[in-house]
Amino acid sequence: MNILIIEDEQKAAKELERILLEIDGKLSVVAILDSVEQGVSYLSKEPPVDLIFSDIQLADGMCFEIYNQVTISSPIIFCTAFDEYMMEAFDTNAVSYLLKPVTSEKGATALAQYHQMKTAFEPANAARTLGQISSQLTKVFKSTILVEYKEKIIPLRVKDIAYFYLDKTIVKITTRTNQRFFFASSLDEVERVLDPELFYRANRQFLINKQFVVSIERHFSRKLVTKLSVDTPEAIVVSKAKASEFLRWIEGLNN
Repeated sequence: MNILIIEDEQKAAKELERILLEIDGKLSVVAILDSVEQGVSYLSKEPPVDLIFSDIQLADGMCFEIYNQVTISSPIIFCTAFDEYMMEAFDTNAVSYLLKPVTSEKGATALAQYHQMKTAFEPANAARTLGQISSQLTKVFKSTILVEYKEKIIPLRVKDIAYFYLDKTIVKITTRTNQRFFFASSLDEVERVLDPELFYRANRQFLINKQFVVSIERHFSRKLVTKLSVDTPEAIVVSKAKASEFLRWIEGLNN
């Protein structure tokens, strides 16, 4: 059985390859790709593989950008670090998943599920299933985040959060009413579970809500300085490299 791995972390890709070969020595990993660009190029030219292991977030975008551009007949096992809501979405479909970090047990289970559901992956069925999964993935972003305050657990509506701010190693939340909370997670993890149409990673420190942007100023070095309707601990500076992308996001043109 020929397998294609699409994963932007080389160490994780090699570990997945090792695990798969350990499970079944007859497997053959034909290629390891690390980006949307490579995925589109490879799948456009090469014959179909038996199975694809695909990370969701790649170095240059979401993996679904590949499958929106190239029609494939190969079944896909998605590799994901998303939470239980994402897993529930996958559980209702014929495509399986591997929850990172990958282990031999998880790999064996995923392969077993693939073999059991192999008949579901005829070309027409595979295309339909991928469309269903892609549609569901757009709907599983968190609408509420739980934070701890003293002895309480408080639900915060995501739309009421103005920004997340990384203060050294601590993530802080500020709401529309200037309430402030600590959040026990990394900013990268927060970014993964929020709707990218609503929240943007302006820089290393700030993940901001579009609804609270009131002005954008051009800096002499072609950077952008963004002002929100609530106070921020420092200026929100968008780099020159991200400036055009940021303005497209503000206009809703990133899709």
